[in-house]
Amino acid sequence: MKGLDPFVVKDLLRTYLKEDLGHGDITSCNLPEKEKTVTAVIRVKDQGVLAGLPVVSELFCLLDPGVKIEPQAKEGMALANHAEIARITGPALAILRGERTALNILQRLSGIATTAREMVDLIASTEARLVDTRKTTPGLRLLEKYAVTVGGACNHRMGLYDCAMIKDNHIKVAGSIQAAVKAVRRAIPFTARVEVEVKNLGELAEALEAGVDLVLLDNMDLSTLKEAVAQAKGNVLTEASGNITPENILAVAKTGIDYISSGSIIHHAVWLDMHMKIL
Repeated sequence: MKGLDPFVVKDLLRTYLKEDLGHGDITSCNLPEKEKTVTAVIRVKDQGVLAGLPVVSELFCLLDPGVKIEPQAKEGMALANHAEIARITGPALAILRGERTALNILQRLSGIATTAREMVDLIASTEARLVDTRKTTPGLRLLEKYAVTVGGACNHRMGLYDCAMIKDNHIKVAGSIQAAVKAVRRAIPFTARVEVEVKNLGELAEALEAGVDLVLLDNMDLSTLKEAVAQAKGNVLTEASGNITPENILAVAKTGIDYISSGSIIHHAVWLDMHMKIL
C-alpha cells in the first residue's frame, strides 16, 4: 500500500467492518458448511482505473489470515469491461462477511482514480499538476486521497494541521491578509508553509508583499488568471481553483499555473461497477 501506513489502514478497516457486521452476520454465520474453502472472483462491469486492491487484501486478512488473494490486475491499471480483478480463496464465512465492504472500497476508490486519470491526461502536455482538496467523505479521506494518487494526480493538504491556508473567512476574522499572515507565520513551525487564497490582483499584491509561500487564485477568469500567474511567477507557487471542469482545465493549465485543485475528482467521481461471485 504505497503511501498508506498499514497501521492506520487497519484501524480504518476495523471501523468499516464493525459498521457492517454489528453483532455478527446473521446470514453467513448460520449457513451449513460455512467454514469450507471456496474461491470468489471479483470482476469489473465497466471501464476504468483500478484502485484499492491492496486495501481489500488487508481487509480479508483481518477477517481471516487464511484468506489468499491472487491479483489478476495491478493497482493503477486501466481495466477493460468484464476484466477479472482478483481471485480470493479461503473460508466461505470470511469471504461472505467481507464481500460488501470490499466491493464498496474498490468501487469508490476506482471511481476516483478513473476521474483523476481522465483529468490528468487532459493536461499532460503542460507543466501543471492536478491536486485534490479537503472535500472528501468523512472517514474516507485517507483512502480517497490515496485513490487520487493512483489516478496520477497529487494530494493537497491532508487536513487543517499540515499547511496553513488562509482563506476569505480567515481574512475577515483577522482584518487583512497582512495581519493574518503575520499572526500565523509567527505561531507555526518554520517548516510549515503558508498559502493565501486571493480573488483579484489587488489581493495578490498584498499576499506577495506579506511573503507567503503559495497563492490560491480563486475563481479568476482566464485573462486575470494569466496576469496573476505572470506577477507571481518566480516569487511563489501558484494554484488555480474554482469551477475546474474537463472542458476548461487545459486552458487553465496553459496559463503557466503550477497547480490546479479540483474537489470534483473526489466528490463527483462515479463508482466503478464491480461484483464478486463464488465459483
